[in-house]
Amino acid sequence: MTEMTRRERILAASRGERADRLPFIHNWRHSQMGWAERECRNKGMGITWARPCYVQTMHNVECTLTQGVSTGTVEVRRTYSTPAGSVSMDEKKEPGVGEWHANRSWKDVTPWAKSRMIKGPEDYDVVKYMVENTEYEADYFPIEQAQDWLGEDGLVMAWIPKTPMALLMIEWVGSEEGRFYIHHARYREKVDELYEAMCKSLEPVYEIAAKSPAEIVWIPENLEGYLVNPMLFEKYFMPEYEKCAKIVHAHGKLLGVHMDGRLGALKDLLAKTPVDIIEAFHPPPMGDISVDEALSVWPDKAIWIGYPGAVYTLGPEEVKKHALDLLRSAVPGERLVITMSTENLVSNENLRMLTSILENAELPLTEEKVAEIERSIG
Repeated sequence: MTEMTRRERILAASRGERADRLPFIHNWRHSQMGWAERECRNKGMGITWARPCYVQTMHNVECTLTQGVSTGTVEVRRTYSTPAGSVSMDEKKEPGVGEWHANRSWKDVTPWAKSRMIKGPEDYDVVKYMVENTEYEADYFPIEQAQDWLGEDGLVMAWIPKTPMALLMIEWVGSEEGRFYIHHARYREKVDELYEAMCKSLEPVYEIAAKSPAEIVWIPENLEGYLVNPMLFEKYFMPEYEKCAKIVHAHGKLLGVHMDGRLGALKDLLAKTPVDIIEAFHPPPMGDISVDEALSVWPDKAIWIGYPGAVYTLGPEEVKKHALDLLRSAVPGERLVITMSTENLVSNENLRMLTSILENAELPLTEEKVAEIERSIG
């Protein structure tokens, strides 16, 4: 087999085809630049980049920001004023947000929400007005630019928002102290009305993303089985995946969804979805499904593994041991991509150790090949 480029390997694995080597990648938003990163890329590590494919405009909505500084962090209040009323949200930003990349601090931490946009039943009509008056227009420059920069060194994905219920649960209402579940029980009609408005509003986004230059459309869902029970998943999540995938597949693209939580409770339902790529899948010790079980229960899906950050905290030797065990569980290595991290920075020492193993993972993997990799690194 002719040696593939990094981009070709990622796409082959994602399409269920055999690559020459096990693809391994680093997310741009977590990747350090320097000697170790250059060394690992020279040894086969690719880069993935999720970039937006649209711009949005909220008509008749005024957004104002007020900012204060407390104990070294910046606190920002964002207020949206509409003919239907006003809502606001507060967030705390560590140093570095807005000065580095991907809205992250120097320590790779995203802003923390101190208060949510939807606090009580009176806020739903305001947010519904905002949703119904949001317009989306295609803007493919961010994707085209990143594709030009990366070339065959990696893959650029079209970023779109979380699906409506994930947005409500994680960002707009929040689940702290059971908030979303209380709202869902007490104000079901308002929750469902807003959900339906959000589903309708996002339909143009799916079409825009499907027509973008990117081969993969990516939803940053942050799916977690301890947050989303099977009943909620079946009612609110699966129909939206069906709708999005139908549009994406009609244009010959793949749909990837960021599912970085514990998925055991949802695994059978996930198997019924048209999602092509389970992205950021975390095996134990952070997740609750092993790699071999995931490959078995989702036979028509590619799995992009997020290497567990908990293992990195134990140092390079544990990284080596866990990586070799992961390869053994992944034999023969098809439908897999290994991501160095989907959430946090990786130290130079850990990045180099993981690369020293993955750079030698020729496909198809066998027990003998994994044993040879172990002997070669000592």
